[in-house]
Amino acid sequence: MAIEGGLSVKKSDETTLEVQLQGAWRLRGGLPSASLVQRELESGPAVRSIAFEARELTAWDSSVLTFLVEVSELCRQRRIEMDRGGLPAGLRRLLELAEAVPEKKGARQEAVDAPFLERVGNTAIGAGYSLGEILEFLGAMSLTFVRLFRMKVRFRAVDLFLLIQQCGAQALPIVTLISFLVGVILAFVGAVQLKQFGAQIYVADLVGIAMIREMGAMMTGIIMAGRTGAAFAAQLGTMKVTQELDAFTTMGFSPLEFLVLPRVLALVLMMPLLCLYSDLVGVLGGAAIGVGMLDLSWTTYFRQTSNAVGLTDVFGGVFKSSVYGVLIALSGCLRGMQCGNSSSAVGDAATSAVVTGIVAIVVACGIFAVVFYVLGI
Repeated sequence: MAIEGGLSVKKSDETTLEVQLQGAWRLRGGLPSASLVQRELESGPAVRSIAFEARELTAWDSSVLTFLVEVSELCRQRRIEMDRGGLPAGLRRLLELAEAVPEKKGARQEAVDAPFLERVGNTAIGAGYSLGEILEFLGAMSLTFVRLFRMKVRFRAVDLFLLIQQCGAQALPIVTLISFLVGVILAFVGAVQLKQFGAQIYVADLVGIAMIREMGAMMTGIIMAGRTGAAFAAQLGTMKVTQELDAFTTMGFSPLEFLVLPRVLALVLMMPLLCLYSDLVGVLGGAAIGVGMLDLSWTTYFRQTSNAVGLTDVFGGVFKSSVYGVLIALSGCLRGMQCGNSSSAVGDAATSAVVTGIVAIVVACGIFAVVFYVLGI
């Protein structure tokens, strides 16, 4: 007798093979295999029938049915009688249902690796299609902004105020934490190097310029891309899955006006304020290192910061944050509108929104760096 994971096979007589099912058969334990039965059929004398004994089968799910279907196929191929009398009644009925409709010929498509050029072509076609969708969305949003300036758009003011609260006040805790830590890191790294030359006073310049010109706007943008951009994509994606977007269109409301435009406006309005707040908190983080580690006074640190940073730097950072807000909102809403019709597609849309938003911010930051350098700002 051979035993393999709750399965035993023995010869009850010279022409009958008895298969005993034992214990609890669960899918989480792995799908059973009929290989043991096949080996017994091939190793011994000719078997004319297969019987089953399932009195010791304590629990089972569809894994047993899979095993029995495989055994039934072996019996059909070898023209062996299959005695199902020893199986539970419910299992016999399920087996009859499984065998009632035979599998269609060619239903299982074999995985074939496509040629390299075909994969490149499919990727290029997909990229072109995606680019077309992005351009179409941007064109529709441009027309929506034109209607906004002409006071012909329709959305609820209460929705805008709620989104402003979500994008602004509720984002302050995470912006505070990240901005303070970024200021501390910049000051600490700068202090380690500048202290070697006795120029630790310029830590204030380093932190002030870095935070106000670049890091404040960029870190706020990245935070909002992960927090708010993903939320926009998930909200719109869920509305698409539940066919609420189709309902808006059916009732004569434009989803771009009623749903997308308030989100873009809320984020564009809040990003400059969050950027200024992030700049202040980042400078305070640098001051904490300057005062606590470099023995600078608060007055000296802030005077040095004010001498190093001008209004051009402040307005430049605020302008960048406004552009980042537009990119984050459009990325989140675009991925939400492109969401598929399943629950898993909502998560994919949120992930794609975060990636798209962060990539757009980094690309825009590089473009701003070049433009500001050319303009001498």
